[in-house]
Amino acid sequence: MHSAKHLLFVLAVLFLPLPLWAGEVELFVLAGQSNMLGYGGNAIHYPRQHGELDDKIALYWVAPGISSSNGRWARMRAQGGIFPHGHFGIEVAFARGLVERGIHPYIFKFSLGSTSLANNWKGPGENGMYDQMVAELHKAIAALQSAGNRVTIKAFIWIQGESDAETKEMADKYQLRLIKLIKDFRISVASNPKLPVVLGVDEQHPWVRNQPVVVESQKRIAAADGCEMFTSMIGLPKIDTSHLTPQGLQLHGKRILEAYLDLRKKCN
Repeated sequence: MHSAKHLLFVLAVLFLPLPLWAGEVELFVLAGQSNMLGYGGNAIHYPRQHGELDDKIALYWVAPGISSSNGRWARMRAQGGIFPHGHFGIEVAFARGLVERGIHPYIFKFSLGSTSLANNWKGPGENGMYDQMVAELHKAIAALQSAGNRVTIKAFIWIQGESDAETKEMADKYQLRLIKLIKDFRISVASNPKLPVVLGVDEQHPWVRNQPVVVESQKRIAAADGCEMFTSMIGLPKIDTSHLTPQGLQLHGKRILEAYLDLRKKCN
């Protein structure tokens, strides 16, 4: 009986009714493959808090076939699956950094490892993961709006590309596919052609080293648009040739945060 009461208390804390704060919601959309997901982010090493930062962060996540927040907004937490205690990604350090700067972020995270633009995410209207993500995002936004909130998407963070380096054909078409995806998200989803966009891919992934055009594509896209920025993973610790350690995910999240804050000054 005591265990059942404790479980109900924990669930009540993690899935509190929203809105958590005032009616102006700053929403950040995070998407990509394994290093966005946090495939190496064993939640037994979930970063300790200084203060109650996670209580000021809302999280809605979907990792298809692994776990989700079941269509509900929750407080920032480790997500289920991959490890016995669950997993986490760059969202923790990123969102906590925003809170430390006076921003109460709502984080929407949609990610899955080993997914390419060519075969999995695809383009808008092609019934791939991108369309699935947008449909889920609309549900997440509708839940906030039904509670009387005004929602503004503040950034799109895309950490992906390793799987598109599997073949030369996929790598050569990566730039055009990514440009199309970003344009659709900005115009059709965020209604902001200058929406800040932060890009990243593991430059030292074995496939990417063989097909560096994927990295070059992200860099070219960012260089051509003052409201986009490329971030590097070089120097971050990994558990293997592909995936960042819990510490690496924290450091990566901080790099992404700094990139976003630079863009926020001029693009929001």
